[in-house]
Amino acid sequence: MSDTALAIMARYPEAGKTKTRLAQATGNEVAAQLYRAFLTDLARRFAGTTFDLHWAFTPPAIDYQSFVATLAPALARYMACFPQQGDDFGTRLHNVFRQTAGRNYPYTVLIGSDSPHICRETVAQARAALEQADVVLGPAEDGGYYLIAMREPHDVFSGIPMSTSVVLRMTIELALRQGLSVRLLQPLFDVDELPDLQRLAQALEENAALAPATAAFLATRRSLYDRYSRR
Repeated sequence: MSDTALAIMARYPEAGKTKTRLAQATGNEVAAQLYRAFLTDLARRFAGTTFDLHWAFTPPAIDYQSFVATLAPALARYMACFPQQGDDFGTRLHNVFRQTAGRNYPYTVLIGSDSPHICRETVAQARAALEQADVVLGPAEDGGYYLIAMREPHDVFSGIPMSTSVVLRMTIELALRQGLSVRLLQPLFDVDELPDLQRLAQALEENAALAPATAAFLATRRSLYDRYSRR
């Protein structure tokens, strides 16, 4: 057992309920397939590394353990799963840290599943920063964060309007009011809407190793992507 849990907030890729903002441009089925590629890249990159990989999934009725085993069969034994708990996203985030603390992990790094290009080095930097800071945040370019890491399940979530441009700022303010030290990592972009996808596709054309499964999927949808790019 590692001293660090790497938790990923994830959904089951069901058409019509996955990447709904992006689906307005790509269609529900393509958005779900694309999201599955995101999850595949994350599973293959982080399972079996120096950190213990946990999927915090929704909806809770899904057999997520069996599902993630299909993403990286050779690495299935290195992945654990537990359902997200809570009526709102902030509560669900907080409960992930409670879960990992309850499993006796001294350190927890939590990431989203909307950045398949996040690298191992970034997660390692977050873990290292926890030696000095109480809260480590990876700023997303939309004003949120793609990563949050803590040693204890501090409540830096209550009252934060999630999925808004003030999430990062308000999270930092809430942490500081509790006397917690904060460290920021380098910014990264999430893939939520079509311009984000176009940006990711361009990055993957230059370096497919950033997210190989996603790059391969986008390559099979070149005509679709080109049509949207000309709009």
